[in-house]
Amino acid sequence: MNATLIDTDASKFTHHTANINGVNLHYVRGGQGEPVVLLAGWPQTWYAWRYIMPMLAEHYTVIAVDMRGLGDSDRPADGYDTQTVAKDIYGLVDYLNFEHIFLVGHDVGTWVAYAYAAAYPENVAQLVVLDAAIPGISPDEAFQLSPDSKTWQFVFHAVPDLPEMLTAGREKLYLSWFFKNKSVVSGAISEADIDEYVRCYSAPGAMQAGFAYYRAFFCDRLQNQEYAKTKLKMPVLALGGEKAVGMKMLQTMQLVAQNVTGGIVEGCGHYISEECPDYLTAQLLAFFGQAKPR
Repeated sequence: MNATLIDTDASKFTHHTANINGVNLHYVRGGQGEPVVLLAGWPQTWYAWRYIMPMLAEHYTVIAVDMRGLGDSDRPADGYDTQTVAKDIYGLVDYLNFEHIFLVGHDVGTWVAYAYAAAYPENVAQLVVLDAAIPGISPDEAFQLSPDSKTWQFVFHAVPDLPEMLTAGREKLYLSWFFKNKSVVSGAISEADIDEYVRCYSAPGAMQAGFAYYRAFFCDRLQNQEYAKTKLKMPVLALGGEKAVGMKMLQTMQLVAQNVTGGIVEGCGHYISEECPDYLTAQLLAFFGQAKPR
């Protein structure tokens, strides 16, 4: 991990809020050129992209979004199925007057990115998905408990009320487990970084909102099975961490898209943008460089 932390100069990256579908969405913007929209997953925020944003901003307009319920965006009581969240992001893209975007998702952000590309294919020039099993697309065994299960939390988080009761006041203890057990690059996610995530997820209702994404799993599953009847036509880059999803990210997208490339990020865990930012940025720049004018 050699990338530079995001430049805090307000002239380069600025924080904004837009009311979309009745929800205030927080996003960070910088750079100029064609738009790249970045969607992080749980338990992260826009901050997950801090290392790659300066490098991307040298070539593109970068928009790192906190999806509803996450980061510094509003936490409504409902609307956490990926079809609804994708509609939020589409509304933000329209608000920003972007006709076409490069779309990048990680973890739960990958769920939303797939739903977005399936619902609004004319708006997505190219799609990038990072280290996730996608409800209704990935084989069911990806979500089942096993000795080396990476998705045990799916079941726990889906239980109504109990997870937020057990984690209240213990947010740092709980979130630290994920960052320390699902990453393999030493120092990639520091205590200060974890504190930034905890700042967001210790706010009233924040853990409940994060869990709501998992409680929408079966709704997502049905939506995605319907989406999968039409394969994506835009180019797709699918990458999985060697010590995480691995080749399964590529294999999953090959089921639902016609033009998929990608593979494994060697020596990397789940948090690709933080563990291997230089490699990821190089992959993104090379992939986006293949885009044809529209």
